[in-house]
Amino acid sequence: MAYITATDLALGYDSQIIVQGLNFSVDRGDYLCIVGENGSGKTTLMKTLLHLRQPVGGQILTGDGLDPNEIGYLPQQTNIQRDFPASVKEIVLSGCLGRCGLRPFYRKAEKDLAKENMQRMGIEELANRCYRDLSGGQQQRVLLARALCAAEKVLLLDEPVAGLDPVVTAQMYELIAGLNKEGITIIMISHDISAALMYASHILHIGEDIFFGTRDEYLKSKTGRNFAAGQEEK
Repeated sequence: MAYITATDLALGYDSQIIVQGLNFSVDRGDYLCIVGENGSGKTTLMKTLLHLRQPVGGQILTGDGLDPNEIGYLPQQTNIQRDFPASVKEIVLSGCLGRCGLRPFYRKAEKDLAKENMQRMGIEELANRCYRDLSGGQQQRVLLARALCAAEKVLLLDEPVAGLDPVVTAQMYELIAGLNKEGITIIMISHDISAALMYASHILHIGEDIFFGTRDEYLKSKTGRNFAAGQEEK
């Protein structure tokens, strides 16, 4: 069975449907990009996958040994979050809170995991720096390290390169692709259709038209061709 399977999924607020008829699955090792116009329900889907919002209809099932606690999340940053007055080490370590249960302290294993993920993201030298003093790209690396401390198998990323310059954007995409090659399953919302088509193994298009399939199938579909052409014109 797939890690995640959505069947006849309908999303919305207060029973008002935004999008319906979503059917897709995510297998171990997939790199799924969720694309579509603004307001089509992409972030609502992400919150539903995280069980922060209930679907209006249909269902989401997990399988293949995936536990909800093994899903890490990198949300879009707000200006308040960018100004958070804590050290890099404290923020990364906070990703281990779910492992602590009711225990009010971190064990050596959790501190070692935080150190390992800071090294993984190339930010170990920033450990004692204040988060709000970092560049946008450095902050995203910190949040990725934090999400990796929380996740074992799946990372959900909501526009992880928003607001970053082109050079740092390319570095972030390569970093995420590297994590996927290590075996971490990626589910990413993206407005960057060219990057989605470069890195993703599968595409979920949400909007007036709904599509789910491999990257190659999306490129051949009418939905994919029209959306890619429309993005190029903007």
